[in-house]
Amino acid sequence: MAITVSTFGDFRGQRVDQFRLVSDSGVTVDIIGYGVVVRDWRVPVAGGERSVVLGFDSFDAYPAHSPHFGSLAGRVANRIKDASFTLDGTTYKLPPNAGNLQLHGGEDGLGRQVWSAQVDNANNAVRFTHFSPDGAMGYPGNVNFAATYSLLGNRLRLELTATTDRATPISLVQHQYFNLGTTDTVLDHTIQVNSSAYTELGDDLAPTGAILPSRGTIYDLRNPRTMRDANGAPVDYDMGLVLDTGRRTADPIATVVSPDKDLTLKLWSDRPGVQVYNSVWTDIPVPGLNGKSYKKHSGFCLEDQALADAVHNPHFPNVIYSPERPYGHWCEIEIA
Repeated sequence: MAITVSTFGDFRGQRVDQFRLVSDSGVTVDIIGYGVVVRDWRVPVAGGERSVVLGFDSFDAYPAHSPHFGSLAGRVANRIKDASFTLDGTTYKLPPNAGNLQLHGGEDGLGRQVWSAQVDNANNAVRFTHFSPDGAMGYPGNVNFAATYSLLGNRLRLELTATTDRATPISLVQHQYFNLGTTDTVLDHTIQVNSSAYTELGDDLAPTGAILPSRGTIYDLRNPRTMRDANGAPVDYDMGLVLDTGRRTADPIATVVSPDKDLTLKLWSDRPGVQVYNSVWTDIPVPGLNGKSYKKHSGFCLEDQALADAVHNPHFPNVIYSPERPYGHWCEIEIA
């Protein structure tokens, strides 16, 4: 089925196109060139279809109000302590956008750029590309980024690559906000993640460098549980889980089931970690998709990525890439 292309909006004089992918199983995914945002994702259920992501019906709400709904965040995802890092003897100062931290690459990071796109009808895919010049958001190196989304059946695959002309940190992440159910919160979704440890956070929400066992904590998601405690009170999640080593990439790293059990999400990835977030800070003042209201706990994110603030923690997996070491990353998400 041919991919449908339409104009969705305009950002700083650049046209923003929307690409609609439809699979043979009836799944529809709408992706826009701004930030490579998955704007809507609809999955067949009994009696019709269900939208399973948070987003907006019109473009203008994205630059004004979106907390990275559906975007591709980077150059470096998650938080960088003190909005700075040192590489090869040079200290780079980054524009902070979350207190004294830089979050998701800064205010003008990759999730807030208009990417070029090329349709691949034969593979039901769209390849997005973006050139990030040396010094963009404080980072060294000219970097060519590419992101390819392909839809097969109920599974959406994302392949990410980047090449640079000098050493620079790179860590990208898909930042989908999901709600598989029919209510305004995700607290009664059942979540399971193959992780036995988490990165401890300081008061500024940046990792301290310690990797701690999750057993006996609210971060232990090895066995399926809802996002409520034993008394039914909401549990806030905004933490980095360290995925178990030695795992098979053929096995999903996370599984989430809707409260009515009509839909199950499975995530596969080659990354060493995943940030689990259930919209702790969400409070959107304008209507979302289909007029929905997005407040605290309205969605959940499973952000497969390198461990946060790896630039300050050399014992974390390396996020420095170079001409000799290009960046590569893949993930797949199935909702059925």
